[in-house]
Amino acid sequence: MRLLAIIVLVIFIAAGVVLGALNADLVGYDLAFVQVQLPKGAALLGVLVIGWLLGGLTAWLGVSTRQRRRQPHADKKLPVKP
Repeated sequence: MRLLAIIVLVIFIAAGVVLGALNADLVGYDLAFVQVQLPKGAALLGVLVIGWLLGGLTAWLGVSTRQRRRQPHADKKLPVKP
């Protein structure tokens, strides 16, 4: 299973390198407070990483708040033994 994960990771890294090489043109981005010039591939990769991090943070917050909400109810159901 670990070998399969490594193979998939290598495939995605290779695809990213190819994507970056094929999209090397500089593009200007105006983000209202800063203007930057980045290659298209780097901008796409950056947005992908930011989206992945925000999605992971959202999932983590959803699970942790659900667990915190259930925790007081679980404490009340358990009888206390001396």
